[in-house]
Amino acid sequence: MSTLFLGDTAPDFQQDSSIGPIRFHEWAGDSWVILFSHPADYTPVCTTELGLTGKLQKEFEQRNVKAIALSVDDAESHRGWIKDIEATQNTVVGFPIIADKDRKVAGLYGMIHPNQSNTVTVRTVFIIDPQKKLRLTLTYPLSIGRNFNEILRAVDALQASDAYGIATPGNWQPGDEVVIPLTVQDEAEIREKFPKGYRAERPYLRLTPHPGR
Repeated sequence: MSTLFLGDTAPDFQQDSSIGPIRFHEWAGDSWVILFSHPADYTPVCTTELGLTGKLQKEFEQRNVKAIALSVDDAESHRGWIKDIEATQNTVVGFPIIADKDRKVAGLYGMIHPNQSNTVTVRTVFIIDPQKKLRLTLTYPLSIGRNFNEILRAVDALQASDAYGIATPGNWQPGDEVVIPLTVQDEAEIREKFPKGYRAERPYLRLTPHPGR
């Protein structure tokens, strides 16, 4: 099983999907990507998760994010399942589902965890930036559905960190105060980067208004 670390280049691949063959890096272009795996088609938890992703499509687009799902079933199965998802979840599945029947992508990304199953993928999320670098992973067991609002929040935090050189505190939401990293110590640099000022709860805990708000 492959092991990917944060900061690694996300492996490229060519695989069939619900919209036809995809070469991953080419499809991703200059967008952020949320790649998330599912145990199988026509399963209840997965159906709700893909429905939620469909409902968040506009939110993803506003953040320059493309979503792409994966399971080990074939493309024909995916296309049939999409009809069920759209009918039961009252949404449109406007993103592809990779058909990883030979488990090639699952192997590249380490999506099969033998203590869960030797044959199907666990619920893993990979957030990948426009430079194709892996920035965040989340892994859930087969029986537990993911929180897609948290995935969206994580994208917001990553993008804010990249744009303004900040960190985010626990439970941070867009618009909340942000953390000045410990790597920034020079007061002149702090004033230049964070002109709204800051408050120091401790010398190592400095909070400032979101620079972009």
